[in-house]
Amino acid sequence: MYDPNLVQPMRDEVTRLGVTELKTTDEVDSVVKETGTTLVFINSVCGCAAAGARPGLALSLMNGTKPDHLVTLFAGMEREAVARMREYFKPYQPSSPQIALMKEGKVVKMWQRHDIEGRDPSTIAQSLSEAYNELC
Repeated sequence: MYDPNLVQPMRDEVTRLGVTELKTTDEVDSVVKETGTTLVFINSVCGCAAAGARPGLALSLMNGTKPDHLVTLFAGMEREAVARMREYFKPYQPSSPQIALMKEGKVVKMWQRHDIEGRDPSTIAQSLSEAYNELC
C-alpha cells in the first residue's frame, strides 16, 4: 500500500472530474449491476498514468457523448476492491493503469497499460471518445 498522502493528489486529479471513487467490494458489485455504460478507471502512481491516462481521461470527458457512470479505483490501495473489479474484467490481465468501458456489467472495450504507455493524452482521449461515440 502506498502512502495515502502521496496518492491523494492523483486521486483528486480524477475525482474532480466527477468520477466516483470506489473503495469497497460492495461498491464494485453495486456499480457493475448498474444499467447503461460504465467507465472504470484503474488509477496508478506510474508515469504513464500521470503523463497520459489521467490527462487523456480529462480530455475525453469533453466529448459530447459520455458513459452513464464514471468510476475509479486506485491500484495498490484498495486492494480488495481492485481485485474484485478485475474479476469482472476477465479474461483481461491486470494492468495499471487500466481503463474499461462496461455495458450491462460486461467489458465492451479495454485499454491496458500497453495501450496507454508512450501515448500522449490527446491520442488516449481520442480513443476513449471514439468508444464513447460507438458504445454509449
